[in-house]
Amino acid sequence: MYLGIDVGTSEVKALLLNDQHQAIATAGSTLEVSRPHPGHSEQDPATWWTATCNALKALQSKHPTEYAAIKAIGLSGQMHGAVLLDKANRVLRPAILWNDTRCARECKEMMAELPAASELAGSLIMPGFTAPKLRWVAKHEPAVFAQVAKVLLPKDYVRLMLTGEHITDLSDASGTAWLDVAKRAWSPELLALTGMTEAQMPRVVEGSAPGGQLSADAASTLGLQPGIVVAGGAGDNASSAVGMGAVKAGEGFLSLGTSGVLFVVTPSFAPNAASATHAFCHAVPGTWHQMSVMLSAASCLQWAKVALGAASEAELESKASALDFSARAAAPLFLPYLSGERTPHNDAVLRGSFHGISHSADQAALAYSVIEGVSFGLTDGLNALKKAGSHVKRLSLVGGGARSAMWAQQLASSLNVEIVTHAESAAGGALGAARLGWLATDASVEDVCTQPAITQSYQPDPEEQAFLSPRYAKFQALYPALKALQ
Repeated sequence: MYLGIDVGTSEVKALLLNDQHQAIATAGSTLEVSRPHPGHSEQDPATWWTATCNALKALQSKHPTEYAAIKAIGLSGQMHGAVLLDKANRVLRPAILWNDTRCARECKEMMAELPAASELAGSLIMPGFTAPKLRWVAKHEPAVFAQVAKVLLPKDYVRLMLTGEHITDLSDASGTAWLDVAKRAWSPELLALTGMTEAQMPRVVEGSAPGGQLSADAASTLGLQPGIVVAGGAGDNASSAVGMGAVKAGEGFLSLGTSGVLFVVTPSFAPNAASATHAFCHAVPGTWHQMSVMLSAASCLQWAKVALGAASEAELESKASALDFSARAAAPLFLPYLSGERTPHNDAVLRGSFHGISHSADQAALAYSVIEGVSFGLTDGLNALKKAGSHVKRLSLVGGGARSAMWAQQLASSLNVEIVTHAESAAGGALGAARLGWLATDASVEDVCTQPAITQSYQPDPEEQAFLSPRYAKFQALYPALKALQ
């Protein structure tokens, strides 16, 4: 048995996987986020460990025999969070999370001081990343900064509790803006921007390599055998890719959740920071990935449900899918920037709009506009990845939006790639984490990182593409016009 632990923002999830690729059971324990000031987002690292213990106790209670057979542990987690420890491994302040925006000024300062930062880090330095958070702490909490002996990422604090060691993996380390992503090693130049040294960083390992062993104390707490290998693990998106078997160049997935993520595996480091994409290390050796991020994806349809007084997103999707091309042509264009946008605009103050509304714009037409606008935003993201050299022919569709056949078909046509869906249990960071634990026992990538069965395939539709193409051209023209009005 292999155990995957995924340290999310709202939940710690644990999964038991057997060597026949069967997920035997999952368990979760919820987490709370603290927002003490506008733009701030924090969690107490102790709650991650408590939630981990609770989730594992639930697995042990329901499946004691399988739980006792755990041979390896893998970790996945929310990226970018800053856990500050002193020399005695005491937490100095609540962890500053990925969705905390307090350090926007520090990002601009860092990019101005080292214009080559994006080529080293594989991305523009953004407020979500770890490094600018430390620069903010140095300015605003100097007494805390002076005590920082180690900085850990969220999943690696749980690793510290499991193993007593300061270790991270390369995919998660890529999201700090301290890593030389091409060299897969800490960058002295990037560390210097925040007054940090490599001694304050955890040791980096490949995600599929051993990253510590279960300590006697942790084993006693969790009811496991000491010495169990704990894999390097991965950041949440890289771990999800491992769970879907996306480990070779050209493979990838599209996550249509609250936000939208396009993840494509690349054989080498290929940044395109100017378009606000990320080029990070993957969780398997000698491999990288590119990622575009759309801040509001399926959440746009959630907003429309409330704004239009619909009973559910499914009701809106059903009405939109019933429209023929003639009715869709009369629908307004929707710019899905409800909370700004990352790829390709990197514009936090940008906001969305409907363009071309008429008296005929009923609930169905507006729902269609929202779905199409999100598809166009994701098309922008894929085009940004292509400019950096990505080549992809098929994407696995995951997240809540994957339940919509109409949306999946439209994405296939707009992106001009095959879109495939899988059983709902096939994807997720916890599954990828369990697989990374399995790999850390010297298993092969070919045997472990298989692709889940496809439940549905959607091919680009030439007729739909001919309809979408002129609308997408207008969509692209609207951003510069909006930008001029900010």
